[in-house]
Amino acid sequence: MLGMIRNSLFGGVETWPWQVLSTGSKEEVSYEERACEGGKFATVEVTDKPVDEALREAMPKIMKYVGGTNDKGIGMGMTVPISFAVFPNEDGSLQKKMKVWFRIPNQFQSSPPVPSDESVKIEEREGITVYSTQFGGYAKEADYIAHATLLRTALEGTPATYQGDVYYCTGYDPPMKPYGRRNEVWLVKT
Repeated sequence: MLGMIRNSLFGGVETWPWQVLSTGSKEEVSYEERACEGGKFATVEVTDKPVDEALREAMPKIMKYVGGTNDKGIGMGMTVPISFAVFPNEDGSLQKKMKVWFRIPNQFQSSPPVPSDESVKIEEREGITVYSTQFGGYAKEADYIAHATLLRTALEGTPATYQGDVYYCTGYDPPMKPYGRRNEVWLVKT
């Protein structure tokens, strides 16, 4: 676990591969259209809890898996961003379910270690194309909802089409990083 934290703070962090297809902005909201590679992901699903509470349950499980709580007993290092799928209601609030997605580092993609915790699953996911907007700070559920709304508004009047029943919230930084934090909201292109 200490090695994972050290890597997060001082380098050794792999970025989930993607390609920027286009950029845009409207009313002070900048966004990118990105093609994100698929691959194998460690996932944890939590239901019946608000997003912030669900993250406090799911993230330690993912971090323990990444840090070596797996059949090989090896720490894999970090891949950023860590993303989590949220499911909006008609009014924009979020349902009490979410799924954390951690992309397995490239060197372990062909044969990821098996998680010791049965709630951590390894899943294959196809590549996705997303519309993404970035913001700083320690993000909470309300911040993700607000930035998803801003991104939807910025995409109005453009040819962009996206899923309305799910979007992704992402984070790039360890919790102990106080400044220069990076968070994003991803709307999945249809």
